Amino acid sequence: MDYLYTLSGFAVGAIVGLTGVGGGSLMTPLLVLLFGVHPATAVGTDLLYAAMTKAGGTVAHGRKGHIDWQVTGRLAAGSIPAAALTIWVLSLLPEGSNAISKIVSHGLGFALLLTAIAILFGRKLREYASRHDESPLRQCCLGKITVGVGVVLGVLVTISSVGAGALGVAALFFLYPKLSPVKIVGSDVAHAVPLTLVAGLGHWLLGSVDWALLGALLLGSLPGIWLGSHLSAKVPEHILRRILASMLVLIGSKLVFT
Repeated sequence: MDYLYTLSGFAVGAIVGLTGVGGGSLMTPLLVLLFGVHPATAVGTDLLYAAMTKAGGTVAHGRKGHIDWQVTGRLAAGSIPAAALTIWVLSLLPEGSNAISKIVSHGLGFALLLTAIAILFGRKLREYASRHDESPLRQCCLGKITVGVGVVLGVLVTISSVGAGALGVAALFFLYPKLSPVKIVGSDVAHAVPLTLVAGLGHWLLGSVDWALLGALLLGSLPGIWLGSHLSAKVPEHILRRILASMLVLIGSKLVFT
């Protein structure tokens, strides 16, 4: 079965390299629905997988000056405590019950639907934000709103492993329309590393990480990301994103309504 995990990691890695999104939003439901991995184990394993893969991206973006550390810090100020609190709440649920599985499955489905919306309507959201950049609410409370968004991301990512990528980028484009796209992406990647690490370690303490599975996924995904990145200029991105969003809607609906 390990080679199938590695092959899946390669496929998801290639999609991430091609589109810039799709890591947790594809990997976790793939593990749950196709391989029958327990939802909590799939989420915990994918969180540490994301932390390891995005750490390299953070170093690369940081060296090029593509990270706005103030924005990253604001998000982390909300997301890290929220992730820790969410792990604590999950730890209070009785062992052996289906409560955690149901919470994770429904949270995963909800996060996938939000991610699909962010992928489909990201450009319209950015255009709307640009037109309302000087609003009084934005001028007075942007920092607090960013921390609040971090809280929401912290809860969603901890429960589902989804949201640190596409949702984080969409939120930053909406909140900071004047920030360059490369800094939006760099800041989001930098924020995702401590968030997924804290949430992933929390799941590990809960016994929800499969280290052998993690190794098999990394073995495939790293060359997949490399290949996808090199092919990205040759494939129409808007077509890939629409296909990806459609897949997320179908998968998310199945998880929410079953």
